[in-house]
Amino acid sequence: MFDFRANSPAKAALAVSLLMVTCCQTPEPPPPAPAPAPAPVATQAPPPPQTTLPPATNWIDRPQTAGTWTYSQDGNESRAFFGTPGAPLMIIRCDARSRQVGIGRITSTARRTTTAMRISAETTARDLVATPIASAQPLVGVVLDARDPLLDAMAITRGRFALEVEGETGLYVPAWAEVTRVIEDCR
Repeated sequence: MFDFRANSPAKAALAVSLLMVTCCQTPEPPPPAPAPAPAPVATQAPPPPQTTLPPATNWIDRPQTAGTWTYSQDGNESRAFFGTPGAPLMIIRCDARSRQVGIGRITSTARRTTTAMRISAETTARDLVATPIASAQPLVGVVLDARDPLLDAMAITRGRFALEVEGETGLYVPAWAEVTRVIEDCR
């Protein structure tokens, strides 16, 4: 143990200085508080691909697309093509076994993803999502049940109906007997 008696001035000075150092020391400052976590920033998910076309305006008054309908039947399948000889623009196809009607639009370039399609008739219009179809020509299409009311609207419309596909010129085609015949083949 230490003998704290101050026998010499040097020991007394040392004791006083140690006492002063221990009494006068300032405590270490506490570590800084951690910075608050940044508030979460709301991010917006990228918009889904467009599946609608701009509103149709007076499609019934637009000039009819040049071309005619032709009908063909092969086994359980019947087809009506609209366009000029050797250059179809649109196809309506019946698969009698599945009772489904396909409606296709030849496009200017091949599509890799779905695209917006609208069919407008005198009494109804419907926005659809068309899918690319593997064929000799770039083609997108939809498949409808043979009893879909849209098909009836196409067949009995006031002279014509419209088929519009995003990025393509709209088709304003006559509702001739070939359209009705393909639809009826599926019923």
